[in-house]
Amino acid sequence: MAKIIVVTSGKGGVGKTTTSAAIAAGLAAGGEKTVVIDFDVGLRNLDLIMGCERRVVYDLVNVINGEANLNQALIKDKRLENLFILPASQTRDKDALTHEGVEQVLNELKESFEYIICDSPAGIEKGAQLALYFADEAIIVTNPEVSSVRDSDRIIGILHSKSRRAEQQLDPVKEQLLLTRYDPLRVEKGEMLSVEDVEEILSIPLLGVIPESLAVLKASNQGIPVSFDEQSDAGKAYLDAVQRFKGNDVPHRFLEAQKPGLLKRMFGG
Repeated sequence: MAKIIVVTSGKGGVGKTTTSAAIAAGLAAGGEKTVVIDFDVGLRNLDLIMGCERRVVYDLVNVINGEANLNQALIKDKRLENLFILPASQTRDKDALTHEGVEQVLNELKESFEYIICDSPAGIEKGAQLALYFADEAIIVTNPEVSSVRDSDRIIGILHSKSRRAEQQLDPVKEQLLLTRYDPLRVEKGEMLSVEDVEEILSIPLLGVIPESLAVLKASNQGIPVSFDEQSDAGKAYLDAVQRFKGNDVPHRFLEAQKPGLLKRMFGG
């Protein structure tokens, strides 16, 4: 049965789209037929990170308005057989999304896909609310700073009260925490919240900790999901998160500051 997963946060710039692309690519690489939808109408970025911006002809709003069918709007990833992208519109505003239209698109996608990843815009405006409403599971993306964590706590409150599962008194949305841009050295200096601090505030299971890494920016600029970069710490951390998401017991890495080796201590660098 298809699962609808929303990737969300209260604050912008925490890595939701990077996470949506990485998780979707990781699931598809494991053989799961996966589609990732950009809900950020007017400010779409998912197609850039997925490297398919030049192939966008129709988008989510076109499908909702009956100007194109899903088959016309879905973009098949060039690298993975099981990965598809449904881009957002760059020329409409958030009100172009309707409850009925989004529900119809999701129901149609459920017939063909095992995982439907919804890349939510930041905040609590219409696009974000619609992405949250239909979710079966939620990946809450946050940075280890107080304002980001506080805003994520508000999103958790909305999932508890305004999701379809809450309205229909079904099992609650399964929530998991993904902590991004983590720097153990800054944690040691007291400049950043620790994993334990964030877990204590949000009280949801930890899916993964993504270390601060230039590989994320490099992958975004190249139009490649960072989970394809299996040599980078960030790529490894995202692939670990995908395995945990699928129910596998994988230990967390990159939580401790790396101590310099003897040669570095002697000669610097």
